Amino acid sequence: MVFGIQPVLESLRAGKEIEKILVQRELGSIEILEFARMRGVPVQKVPSEKLDRITRKNHQGVIAFVSAINYVKLENVVADVYEQGKTPFILILDRVTDVRNFGAIARTAECAGVQAIVVPTRGAAQINADAMKTSSGALNFLPVCRENSLSETVKYLQDSGIQVVACSEKVEKTIYDVDFTIPTAIIMGSEEDGISDDLMRRADQLANIPMAGRVGSLNVSVANGVILYEAIRQRSLV
Repeated sequence: MVFGIQPVLESLRAGKEIEKILVQRELGSIEILEFARMRGVPVQKVPSEKLDRITRKNHQGVIAFVSAINYVKLENVVADVYEQGKTPFILILDRVTDVRNFGAIARTAECAGVQAIVVPTRGAAQINADAMKTSSGALNFLPVCRENSLSETVKYLQDSGIQVVACSEKVEKTIYDVDFTIPTAIIMGSEEDGISDDLMRRADQLANIPMAGRVGSLNVSVANGVILYEAIRQRSLV
C-alpha cells in the first residue's frame, strides 16, 4: 500500500503495477487521475472516512494498492505458446472478486498447465498477500493478463484460432460434449451472477457441469477444477 499524493504519483511514474487507487471525493482533479487513466489503473472516488479506516497516517486523500505480481500482455503469451508448438490453454475470469477463490483457481490452473489467467481491469480480485498465499505460490509462475475489455479479449482469442468456452449452469450442453484438445480459452463467471450476457453471446460454445444433487451450482473454484481436469483428461488421450 502506498499513500500520499507524491508517493502515489511517483509509483505511477515508475511503472509499478497498481491494482487500484482510492481518491478522496473532495480532491477534484489532480495529476494522479491523468496518470492513472493513461496507465489503465482503476480509480475509485471514496469518502475520506474510508481512507481513514484503511490507514491513520497522513494519506492526503490518496491510497494506492500495489500488485504483488507483474502483469503480462496476453498477445505475448499467445505468441509464445504457438512458437513453442503447444496448444493454447487459457483461463478467463469474469468478475471473480473473492481473493481466496482467485488464489485457489490460480493454484489449480497452474497445476493443470494453463498458460495464462485473464482478468478485467475493473471488477477483479485484488492480487495481494492473501491471494499469493492461497495460490501456494502458483502466482509466481502463472502469467496473469489484465485487460480493459474481456469482450475484445474474446474476439482477439477467436481471431488467433482459439475457441472460447463459457461455463454456465444455465445451458444443457455439458463439458463432456466439448472438444478441449484444440486451442481453448475457458471463461468462468463471478460468484454472484456468473458470466455476463455479453460474453455468453460471444463464446463459441456454452457448457455446464452435470449436477445430480439438489444444490444447483458449485463454488467457482471447485467448478474451475472440474473443467480444467476434464480438459487435461481429453488432452492426455490425444
